[in-house]
Amino acid sequence: MRRTTTSVDAVIRIDQVWLAVEPVDMRSGMDRLLARVIEVFGASQPHHAYVFANRRGTRLKVLVCDGFGIWLAVRRLHQGSVHWPRPGDTQMALTAEQARALVIGLPWQRLGEYESISLL
Repeated sequence: MRRTTTSVDAVIRIDQVWLAVEPVDMRSGMDRLLARVIEVFGASQPHHAYVFANRRGTRLKVLVCDGFGIWLAVRRLHQGSVHWPRPGDTQMALTAEQARALVIGLPWQRLGEYESISLL
């Protein structure tokens, strides 16, 4: 058996990423998270991703509305926690680079104008 590497287009198109800053119960499913999106953002927009975290910052859930349905992805960190904003604001928009940094645990808030980490 031979293994080949191919380029695959993204399955889900995401135009905007939003953080729901307040922690959520990670037992929440799609329906409860969608209700939270509507409560905080007013509506769910097609091709927008909404990112939720638990209080300790060790788990993330990403709800994506693609115009046809809803996708829900879950990430659990085995060590450390994600860098999350402090509660106060209820929503925050992220750039694509900030979203990538958030998901892998980097300090996304410190991405500068040129989308590179400038301060640790």
